[in-house]
Amino acid sequence: MNSKIIASGILRALGVLLAITLLIFFLYKIQAVIVYIAVAAVISLIGRPIVLFLRHKLKFNNTIAVVVTMVLLIGLLAGLVGMFIPLVAEQGQNLALLNIEDLQSNIESLYNQIVTYFEFNNIDVEQSIKDSNLLSKLDFAVLPNFLNSFISGLGSFSIGLFSVLFISFFFLKDSKLFEDGIMTFIPKGNETRSKRSFTKIKDLLSRYFVGLVFQILILFIIYTIVLLTFSIDNAVVIAFLCALLNLVPYVGPLVSGFLMLLLSMSSNLGESFSEVILPKTSYVMIGFIIAQLVDNFFSQPFIFSKSVKSHPLEIFLVIIIGGIVFGIIGMIVAVPAYTAIKVILKEFLSEYKVVSKLTQDL
Repeated sequence: MNSKIIASGILRALGVLLAITLLIFFLYKIQAVIVYIAVAAVISLIGRPIVLFLRHKLKFNNTIAVVVTMVLLIGLLAGLVGMFIPLVAEQGQNLALLNIEDLQSNIESLYNQIVTYFEFNNIDVEQSIKDSNLLSKLDFAVLPNFLNSFISGLGSFSIGLFSVLFISFFFLKDSKLFEDGIMTFIPKGNETRSKRSFTKIKDLLSRYFVGLVFQILILFIIYTIVLLTFSIDNAVVIAFLCALLNLVPYVGPLVSGFLMLLLSMSSNLGESFSEVILPKTSYVMIGFIIAQLVDNFFSQPFIFSKSVKSHPLEIFLVIIIGGIVFGIIGMIVAVPAYTAIKVILKEFLSEYKVVSKLTQDL
């Protein structure tokens, strides 16, 4: 009898392990669909306040409110794509195979001017670069190959875009669709508290993502003013791209700063380094630093404290831990995930003192 029980337990354990393995394999295979659903969920959270405003304030029918919201979001996306067309076209022309020699010549000219400028200050930049073997690692032929790979990926992007918009429409139209899908995995007896948690999470995350939109908008305005002031080519596109990179905490500003530095210098290729390129780039970077100070000491603390009701220091630690454990993706999803966990803890474990203290503002 005992042997039968042991054998049954082993078989059951093996069955569970096999089921888990198959589930993980299945999720791995449909990871693109999972990403589509996740992006659609974020879009629906951003569009949710618009739908509620149209329904409650303007008395729109639910379907009409969703259609108007989707049209607004698609129009915004089309406007952003239209902004990037001039930059992509210009960069594509510069990076085309026939122009590689001209591009390399301009870069070499800029390099020579930089070396000449610093030689007056007794700084041997050329020898330092030679010692680092940096130039030997550069391959200008990689640039057009990268551009070709980018263009070939537009087909997959189109499919993904259509899928995301289609899913977003139904998430907005039936706000309980996503919630009902999750509720199927909730054990019996916990449905009421789970629904309250889900509603609270939706409200907080909607405010958070809308707040991020305003954060990007503030940075975009400051960057645009700075770049237009110093006559940088494609100022609006560069400003938006650099503002968008700030969605990645701490790492994004570093990348956007390097990108703004590079594009500011490249927009003045052929000009005098000491008289034009260096002063303009310096002023642009000063403006960039001012924008980052505004973002770090005004925009972000306001958004985090008002939207997800968490202290800025609390958010800072969560983002750092998310980055250490899960890398860049962890830093991006740290705040939404932490907010959801706090809501769930408050609903189910509020009797514990630590949880009560941590979630007292929710």
